[in-house]
Amino acid sequence: MITFWFAILVLAWVLYFVLEGFDFGVGVLAPFLGRDEHERGAAIRTIGPFWDGNEVWLVAAIGVTFAAFPDWYAVLLSGLYLPMVGILLLLAVRGVALEFRGKHDSPSWRRRCEWLLSASSAGVVLLWGALLGVFTHGLALDANGTVTGHGISRSLSPLFTPAAGLGALAALIATILLGATFLSLRTTGPVRRRAVALARQAGNIGTVGLLLAGVATGSRLTLVAAVVSFIAGMLARQGREGAAFTATAIGVAGAVVAVFTTNGSVVLRSTLDPLWSLTRSSAAASPSALKVITVAGVLILPGVLAYQAWSYWVFRRRVASERVPS
Repeated sequence: MITFWFAILVLAWVLYFVLEGFDFGVGVLAPFLGRDEHERGAAIRTIGPFWDGNEVWLVAAIGVTFAAFPDWYAVLLSGLYLPMVGILLLLAVRGVALEFRGKHDSPSWRRRCEWLLSASSAGVVLLWGALLGVFTHGLALDANGTVTGHGISRSLSPLFTPAAGLGALAALIATILLGATFLSLRTTGPVRRRAVALARQAGNIGTVGLLLAGVATGSRLTLVAAVVSFIAGMLARQGREGAAFTATAIGVAGAVVAVFTTNGSVVLRSTLDPLWSLTRSSAAASPSALKVITVAGVLILPGVLAYQAWSYWVFRRRVASERVPS
């Protein structure tokens, strides 16, 4: 049961980071790839039917962690509460920018909403990337399983480590690649052409940056990310937009799986003493609790997957970014 729920947890995080990854990417890129209000609106409309549904997987991931691994949940939320609050606030700003952009006809109003969307999306990506780096590096857990330190530094100091910096860099590159390749698939006209060109450039820049970072730190995960970035850029140069998006999505999924499994059965490593690390078995709920939530998971999860797949099928056509004469 512990292994089953850990697999469900990783699946929820994979779906969240892949699906919300292109959402964030479009949000970051829309003000730059669109030269006027019509083009920026076309880019944003590509994620209009999906962005709030994709956030369901964040709720699922947090809920599964709380229900199946309560000790892990307690350590993460208590030790990293400030960046977690920052993510929630930025997600709220992003949602408001998306919903309120069309509530006023003023060009300046819409422009401000677009820049808020871009800034909040980039902030969420950087924070999540840094936190994934923290997950691989670990926290200063003591023998009682609590994070040492006091005040603000207890929650913010883990973000100022090489692992967190690498995670933020890799997350930003992956998000730009996901957003550019998604827009190349879902738009026509000038936005599509600019998205294809950006995907090529982002693949090259990402390859060089991640390769240098991987060599400097000896991180195999970063080196693998550099290879994925190179492949995505190469496919974009060849005009194979679907393959480029798929390669980037697979790379993001593989990175998320690697983050959660790189330490084996240890879900959160202690940087003070390996013996104080938090493992799956020590963090898991009781067997009876796992049985109860299994019933709920078996009933709910297939329905969520089916509905989301159906919504992507319904809204599968491209959005025109060129102006169509009336």
